[in-house]
Amino acid sequence: MEVKIQQPVEQQVSDTIMVEPTKKEKYKKIKKTIISQKYLQVMALLGVVWMFIFNYIPMYGLIIAFKEYSIIKTISEAPWVGLMQFKEFLQDENFWIVLKNTLGISLIKLIIGFPLPIIFALLLNELTSMKLKKAVQTISYLPHFISWVVLGGILTTWLADIGVLNDILLGLGLISERTNFLASPDNFWAIVILSDIWKELGWSAIIYLAAIAGVSPELYESSTIDGANRFQKMWHVTLPSIRPTITILFILAVSGVLNSNFDQILILRNSLNESASNVIDIYVYQMGLQNARYSYATAVGLLKAIIAFILLLSANKIVKKLNGTSLF
Repeated sequence: MEVKIQQPVEQQVSDTIMVEPTKKEKYKKIKKTIISQKYLQVMALLGVVWMFIFNYIPMYGLIIAFKEYSIIKTISEAPWVGLMQFKEFLQDENFWIVLKNTLGISLIKLIIGFPLPIIFALLLNELTSMKLKKAVQTISYLPHFISWVVLGGILTTWLADIGVLNDILLGLGLISERTNFLASPDNFWAIVILSDIWKELGWSAIIYLAAIAGVSPELYESSTIDGANRFQKMWHVTLPSIRPTITILFILAVSGVLNSNFDQILILRNSLNESASNVIDIYVYQMGLQNARYSYATAVGLLKAIIAFILLLSANKIVKKLNGTSLF
């Protein structure tokens, strides 16, 4: 009869424990991986070099926010002035105007424009006809590929007193006389917000459609067995499944609340609606490029970036506490 010798417990445990690789073995493994992916690594390296040259090296120029810089001197020769540029901006009579316009336009865009792509993606997902679905997707994406230079010119023509919008409203009897809509500050916010939503609605819905496509069909089958209708499936299955995507995009949207789409406003603004169109980005452009106050414009831009970073951290922390999902 064959007798099996039982190994000691310590020996059994030691046999099951994997030996941790040494630093030399780790280095060899990393080297092997890099060599096997050499073409991908080169492509990634080019992106890193591009980002370093155009995103990180220019950050040295931020020190002119604390100096009185002029083009006749180098950055190192410019005298230090400390926080003078920041104090001047906070005491400027235009400070509250640009802050009100920036926050007003951005917050309304966030409140109205953020949920609309989610709703659009949910409704688009419910279409059963693939031909109709593709047609709606294509039509909704197209405005995104039109630059604001072109689209701004089209809107300026449509909204003029001799434009097509006046013809339609007069024909319907909604107005009694022609008016130039872009000449009124009261209309500017609505024009900017609605045109931005119209242009980016379909494109913004793409990422939500991608998230919806990743929802397990078994969840829908289970809800069907439970007797859920299409709206209940949308509310109890689809929305909870794409919540992480919504959360991440919401955090990024909050951090960009001080961005007012510079291209759009620059094209649509004029001297008649200046009181409603003067936002932080336009103010920086005027001070820096038109008035050659480079240090002052840099200080305003840096202050805006600092506030955006604080908003990002705050939104991330609050959302993480509320539903456990965060950007980092």
